[in-house]
Amino acid sequence: MSRYLMALDQGTTSSRALLFDAKGAVVAVRQHEFEQHFRKPGWVEHDASEIWTTQLRAARGVLEAAKASAADVVAIGITNQRETTVVFERASGAPIHPAIVWQSRQTAEICKAWRARGLESEVKRRTGLVLDPYFSASKLRFILDAVPGAQARAERGELAFGTVDTWLMYKLTKGRIHATDASNAARTMLFNIHQGDWDETLLAEFRVPRALLPELRDSSGDFGTASAEWLGRELPIAGVAGDQQAALFGQACLAPGQVKNTYGTGCFLLMNTGAEPKPSASGLLTTVAWRRDGRLVYALEGSVFVAGAALQWLRDGLGLIAQAAESEAAAQSVEDTAGVYLVPAFTGLGAPYWDERARGVLVGLTRGATRAHLLRAALEAIAYQSRDVLECFRADTGLELAALRVDGGASANNFLMQFQADLLGIPVQRPPVLEVTALGAAALAGLATGFWREQQVLEAARAQGDCFEPQMPAARRETLYADWKRAVERARGWAVS
Repeated sequence: MSRYLMALDQGTTSSRALLFDAKGAVVAVRQHEFEQHFRKPGWVEHDASEIWTTQLRAARGVLEAAKASAADVVAIGITNQRETTVVFERASGAPIHPAIVWQSRQTAEICKAWRARGLESEVKRRTGLVLDPYFSASKLRFILDAVPGAQARAERGELAFGTVDTWLMYKLTKGRIHATDASNAARTMLFNIHQGDWDETLLAEFRVPRALLPELRDSSGDFGTASAEWLGRELPIAGVAGDQQAALFGQACLAPGQVKNTYGTGCFLLMNTGAEPKPSASGLLTTVAWRRDGRLVYALEGSVFVAGAALQWLRDGLGLIAQAAESEAAAQSVEDTAGVYLVPAFTGLGAPYWDERARGVLVGLTRGATRAHLLRAALEAIAYQSRDVLECFRADTGLELAALRVDGGASANNFLMQFQADLLGIPVQRPPVLEVTALGAAALAGLATGFWREQQVLEAARAQGDCFEPQMPAARRETLYADWKRAVERARGWAVS
């Protein structure tokens, strides 16, 4: 009898595969990093073919690690970096351009031109999003303009567009399935969140042929079958969700008002708002959490572009650490940052600022500043940005959280979680297993196949973990946060072109 669910967790810096058992426990994990391409300042691109090969290698490796075969797997769930844009030939499956990553600012001029045409309010009203390079529409427009003949080929139906979930499904099914789910579609800036379909008005404004777009399906349901060539046996693909929505599901935030924060490459705080989309007046996004049984569930989201990526920069760009985990001991070795603030606006600022011209700044330096102070400032910046977003949630909803549920790789850092609790003044709850993004994808697949029931998802997510209680005096907390806000102002509007 099949006993596992496989989750493919395709992230911004690595492709991972995990096996979960019937209780939601992780049986095995395999992960492979891939190259980040920075052809110009502010540009971030991936090789879509490398995404596929690393993801396939991880899937094969996780079976080997568990001493299992495809016969032991009930179904596959996919979760993915969102907004990242791939355009490929339908016939050959070959990408026509590097994948443009969600972090990339290379489409800022396209967005500027669309704003000049007065499209910003229409985009927000129809999609719940702000008009920003973060989302897929301008990335798709960039590719169609950059590749000779691409627009005409798209109109003839020769090309296909997809976010990374669509790309993986297309490869897994050997071209039989060109589809996405509502959670990923809602991040393209082409999806009408009220109608639950591609928006014909925006398609016309952005000159995107509908023939390019994937079919829309439930997040938990039939996405075709992975070819036996890849894992040794055909396997149903039964769950798909963007990484942050998958984490919301994996944290069992299934009722309106429940909130989670994921600390990964970026940082993303989502609140389930139920069956009705809630507008934001403070810079949050109104988005789709998932679609099940044809019914949309919505969320409010605060998106921080650089969180764990700041530690990656300190590791790879400056060589201050060999591994991100070293930052915890370094941060704890000093009492504070000695007045140093790092604003990691390397690709602009997301919520609540939405400033594509912001750039990273390091302020408050003195001769007494050391490596440890800089590493601590990088960790504290993650917590400050999360508070920025939580302040927006408070303003939009009037709700005061009793506690914050956290997950993601950087949430393993005890210093960061304690500082986050101190800065928010509420407990921070960390589950015993941090793989909740992958768990959410597996759960969507498990529910679709009958392998799991909803109660099992709740039980897997609610297992007792760690709780960090606030310890910092309120006056100290507010002084630190006020100085952070001053540092952010130094970063804003820096890029002039």
